[in-house]
Amino acid sequence: MKEFEYLKPDSIKETISILSQFGEKAQILNGGTDLIVDMRDKIIQPEYLVDIKAIPQLNRITYNKQDGLNIGATVTLNEISNSKVVQTNYPILVKACKTVGSYQVRNRATLVGNICNASPAADTAPPLLVLEAKVNIIGPTGEKIVPINQFFTGVKKNILKKGEIVTSITIPPIKDKWTGVYLKQGRKKEVDLATVGVAVVCIRDEVRIALGAVAPVPVRAFKTEELLKGKTIDESLLEKAGKSALTEISPISDVRSSQEYREEIIKVLVRRAILQAKGGHIL
Repeated sequence: MKEFEYLKPDSIKETISILSQFGEKAQILNGGTDLIVDMRDKIIQPEYLVDIKAIPQLNRITYNKQDGLNIGATVTLNEISNSKVVQTNYPILVKACKTVGSYQVRNRATLVGNICNASPAADTAPPLLVLEAKVNIIGPTGEKIVPINQFFTGVKKNILKKGEIVTSITIPPIKDKWTGVYLKQGRKKEVDLATVGVAVVCIRDEVRIALGAVAPVPVRAFKTEELLKGKTIDESLLEKAGKSALTEISPISDVRSSQEYREEIIKVLVRRAILQAKGGHIL
């Protein structure tokens, strides 16, 4: 591992200043569960590590019925999973957080880090897509809020520019009664990246669907959602939904799975997730 300088700012302003000064030579150290591995493997070799965990306002979970849930950048996945507020109001997110790595990894890994890493297989991305989360960003030119489906730009790529950091994720309130499901298919039950991930949220006659590990970025399946909107869910419609989902993805073959397997599993998991979200009842 290449030598680097360790910096630990205690404010967002100082962090932005450091990142603006050093640009691509600097990397944010948050959970570090992906970063340290990439450094060890010499995929990236930063000259400066900027540890943001000492910034108090980044380590908060807040919720109210008007604004919804806000999760700070340094809040760990285990802190989210153990939060009564998140368990009560967004159980689908708790389920997804618990599927990331091991318990020990989740003591360090963060939701914001999982998103900023921008892996197509990020377990938290599909639930955030169907929950229509917003990404709160601050940088040299000020603050901006970006819908999660506009944040990812490619494999391991996002929209962040020089000097910008994600301060938190906001999930808006869902005022109607709703249900949500996240299903993950991997090579083994635990501590594995997703071969395919599917998140479904049902709100009255609306069905939201998001897919992970089947395209360069996590995908919101808008065409398939439109196909289902306002319709009675039956076996015929579920079959059509599975086939429709295939038109919205571009899976590849890799060390975890073949393209053909992913295509078959997508049809299975989309059907299963819709059924579970609907309470297992169809006509």
